[in-house]
Amino acid sequence: MRTDNIYNFKGVFVFAEQVDGKISEISFELLGKAKELAEKLRTDVTAMLLGYKVENLASELARYGADRVITVDDKKLESYMTEPYADAITKIIKRFNPEVVLYGATTIGRDLAPRVSARVFTGLTADCTKLDVDTENHQVLMTRPAFGGNLMATIMCPEYRPQMATVRPGVMQKAEPNDAHKAEVIKFDAELKNNSNYVEIADIIKKEAKRRDIGEANILVSGGRGVGSAENFAMLRELADILGGEVSASRACVDAGWVEKDLQVGQTGKTVRPTLYIAVGISGAIQHLAGMEESGTIIAINKDESAPIFEVADYGIVGDLNTIIPELIKKLRS
Repeated sequence: MRTDNIYNFKGVFVFAEQVDGKISEISFELLGKAKELAEKLRTDVTAMLLGYKVENLASELARYGADRVITVDDKKLESYMTEPYADAITKIIKRFNPEVVLYGATTIGRDLAPRVSARVFTGLTADCTKLDVDTENHQVLMTRPAFGGNLMATIMCPEYRPQMATVRPGVMQKAEPNDAHKAEVIKFDAELKNNSNYVEIADIIKKEAKRRDIGEANILVSGGRGVGSAENFAMLRELADILGGEVSASRACVDAGWVEKDLQVGQTGKTVRPTLYIAVGISGAIQHLAGMEESGTIIAINKDESAPIFEVADYGIVGDLNTIIPELIKKLRS
């Protein structure tokens, strides 16, 4: 919505994504960042909770920083569908005039956010990895990778409100839960009505994940171009299994077809913060470092002693991974 007075818009709103009655981790991450932005903007944080029989989740959102929870509880919102969700969020925005609205850059968030931004006639910065505030002008500074991840662009939306962004999972820190923090709960009737844009869900087929999401793993064994082949990733998987961790990879390995896209770490992949990150055959390009440099302990294995990865590593091993990894596996098994 175009505005001549930015002070007519108040509050940092977060779309609290939930699936099957469970709030997604990205929602808690967004609430943590929203709290920081709200303090700088001298306002409060509101979570928008949509679904069916989900009002009991409001207290959980309060624990993670929501000052207010707007709930839309409707049978039409039981499973995610573009039209009713976009309609409900649009009506909330038009009713409450938030200054900032944040969504997770998830499958749902990436579908929902652009449709809402078009309906309220404002901009949207997608896949943000950093958010800050220019307090003098009440501008949110939304930073995201550009030109294939080769540089970072900071984007502002000076003439329209709300300022909207989707944020990548894993890049923001969750706030520590506070059981004493309470939120005002507002039940909002979005008056949802079936229309020609509604679809009928015939069936929902859930993919059974064989492994944990790398964003949730405490230990990651990550391979780069230096691993050499898809076959050599078997060594990394064996090491990860022994350590109770998961395998991840750099973009080069994904582009080469050695591993799946959902294992990619970096600016164009996922951001991870494991307790232990073992980088095997990874040179340490800035695009990759952006996705893992906040890991607890970083161990780098590379035959190139001048590789940039050693500059961020807590421990470094210079040598051939084809010798080092089997030796590590042998020692750990003995």
